[in-house]
Amino acid sequence: MKNWTLAYDSFDPEEEGLREAMTSTGNGYFCTRGAFAWTEADGVHYPGTYVHGGFNRETTIMAGQPVLNEDLVNLPNWLLLEIRIEGEEAIRMDNVELLSYRHELDIKNAVLWRNLSFRDRAGRETTLETRRIISMSDKHIGALEWKIVAENWSGTVEAITALDGRVTNKGVARYKDLEGRHLDPVTPRTFGPEIIALEARTRQSRIYVAEAARTRVYGEEGMLDVRRGLYQMQDYIHQVLSFEVEEKKPVRVEKMVAFYTSRDNALNEPLANAGKAVGRCGTFDETLDGHVRAWGELWDVCDVLVPGNDRVQLLLRLHIYQILQVCSPHTADLDAGVPARGLNGEAYRGHVFWDELYIYPFLNFRFPEITRGLLMYRYRRLDEARAAAREAGYVGAMYPWQSGSDGQEETQTVHLNPESGKWDPDMSHNQRHVSAAIFYNVWQYYQATGDSEFLFDYGAEMMLEIARFWSSIAHFNEERGRYEIHGVMGPDEFHEKYPDSDEEGLRNNAYTNVMVAWISRTAQEILDLLPERRRRSLGERIGLKEEEVRTWEDMSRKMFVPFQEDGIISQFEGYEDLEELDWDAYRDKHDNIQRLDRILKAEGDDPDRYKLAKQADTVLLFFLFSERELKGVFERLGYDYTPEMVRKNIDYYDHRTSHGSTLSFVAHAGILADTDPDSSWERYMVALESDIGDIQGGTTREGIHLGVMAGTLDLLQRGYMGSEIRDGVLYFDPKLKDRLEGLSFSMRFRGTPFDVKVGAGKLTVTAQDDGFGKRIKIGVGEEVREIEAGEAYDFDVIPDE
Repeated sequence: MKNWTLAYDSFDPEEEGLREAMTSTGNGYFCTRGAFAWTEADGVHYPGTYVHGGFNRETTIMAGQPVLNEDLVNLPNWLLLEIRIEGEEAIRMDNVELLSYRHELDIKNAVLWRNLSFRDRAGRETTLETRRIISMSDKHIGALEWKIVAENWSGTVEAITALDGRVTNKGVARYKDLEGRHLDPVTPRTFGPEIIALEARTRQSRIYVAEAARTRVYGEEGMLDVRRGLYQMQDYIHQVLSFEVEEKKPVRVEKMVAFYTSRDNALNEPLANAGKAVGRCGTFDETLDGHVRAWGELWDVCDVLVPGNDRVQLLLRLHIYQILQVCSPHTADLDAGVPARGLNGEAYRGHVFWDELYIYPFLNFRFPEITRGLLMYRYRRLDEARAAAREAGYVGAMYPWQSGSDGQEETQTVHLNPESGKWDPDMSHNQRHVSAAIFYNVWQYYQATGDSEFLFDYGAEMMLEIARFWSSIAHFNEERGRYEIHGVMGPDEFHEKYPDSDEEGLRNNAYTNVMVAWISRTAQEILDLLPERRRRSLGERIGLKEEEVRTWEDMSRKMFVPFQEDGIISQFEGYEDLEELDWDAYRDKHDNIQRLDRILKAEGDDPDRYKLAKQADTVLLFFLFSERELKGVFERLGYDYTPEMVRKNIDYYDHRTSHGSTLSFVAHAGILADTDPDSSWERYMVALESDIGDIQGGTTREGIHLGVMAGTLDLLQRGYMGSEIRDGVLYFDPKLKDRLEGLSFSMRFRGTPFDVKVGAGKLTVTAQDDGFGKRIKIGVGEEVREIEAGEAYDFDVIPDE
């Protein structure tokens, strides 16, 4: 299928880890890397399986000091399926001659497919075709199908089908010195002659995980009567199925697996439920039919069409697929956050950061119920954020930079620098801007959906508590007549403190301060939106005082923003006094300087000394807010704001940014869409290719970068289609129309689904009639139309100059 297939035509051990991450299969509940089913973790392959919320804490003793880390646990391997021919050793890549090989991900139907032909040491030639799914129609079911064709022989085959609980977390080389054992065995068991099952438990968090597998063999005339043998240990169980094959006659092996944990709803006991569920499974094809239908419904809502650019079309669909296998409608019912690296690996230990800032915009306009469920993850951890604020001497809610099971700060105290091999102090917990991102996310969700029920019951409480935190961490500088915030880090991450200072954090990070000014004003709007009774009861419950509300008003007008000369916003106070870095010298010396912080530290230098940035920091403001919004914030603060500020600041910081996070390419591309379309598109293509091309030199094999994938989609709707909600109207202002002629996709605005397409000088909006939609207001330029279900309207758009 054109632009629906990610394919690899040869087996490359060096690239296999990346391919396993990119061809993972998942359904928003659990996800499994695209490793071949007969492999175990061996340095080439890493068959990991992960479930939302499957965390466990373990302690490592390092240099005599206990270091506690929480990880998303690699769960028992359900894939294991091997074949032996005539009683010889099991077939593996290293004991056969590979005659042909193809590895495909069918993106549309979410099917992982491999076809390989091999010659074994006895000269027997065999073709093996495999298919794998994790069902989108039944979130607890995974399935494998192998089709075996003996090309020049007949004889006895044994299929070994196993469930393996002996796995550990060892998918990230940087973490090799940290404790990777997270599972304790519970029990293996069988459910009749066909079904084997295994239960394990996470060692500290005591989450029970159960898998049950039913394996059958089919010939051309139907199911074969096979001989079965059983072997089991406390943390491992397998069956051996023996059967005869004839030359040129295909035989199919089907392995159906059910997966449950003790965190599931409607549960008796995980092992019993898994055994019952797999026993009720139909055949692979029957399961595949429901799975394909479910994915078809998702694509009806989520597909993006970019005529005339096959590469962009393929990568956008791949990114949509990756988002949906981590955040699907199944996720909405879970207590789940968004792991920054998806459910495809163990990088960042599966923690939840601020990447949802880039992920929710795509979901808000397609599956807002998923965003709502993910925001509830933050609401359920509000008390932990309150406790963190109190312990730090503040009020309100201070969310952690890294969040996991219960919402406490999971940021490690040390971080391995792979350039030097040394463990350096990690101060990134000072990235308090994560709380600002959560506030922003709730507000954007409300703007897109009009979900006042969520705002009144949950969102407002989070937002007001976050606003209270910012007013308590800020202090008023009498001399300047401005509010300031000290001791924090911005999104940049390279700058943790001032050079030669023992004190952590920076003074007056511009991004943080401007966000806080906006939060202080928006928090007052939230209070105005609440019904009087709800406002009063919520205020009493959280102890909100009128004095605090007055402080918000004052902060919205008096936050300090550091400026350099000529309208350059200083990334933080004192940034202009830092040294310039010889960028050319480092580019000549190193193939990749995205992680300049690690390079400098390995040389005994300090990135805090220099004017540099890992990723968009100050300029991120121009990506998150429209010019109208940002102009309003700055002018309310009493600072001049001109359109030239965007060009000047992006030019200044672009030359000082290493783009060590691929999120940076998304932000810079979005900002440049107006001022430098060619440069914008160039960066957009880097962002699109960043994971599939593993431009960071080996990190994608450890887990995809979900934020940048979703960001490339948000760029289309917000950056290039120019969508913005203003006064209850969804406006569009298309850009790069020459490159995106014919661009079309579906959206849902405040309950009404519609299609939008740009081409031939028109922007066409067609409201779908789903029986529930209401009239929506759509605007282009000064023209605003109220469109009702079933109606279409063409707006004129100004052609690119």
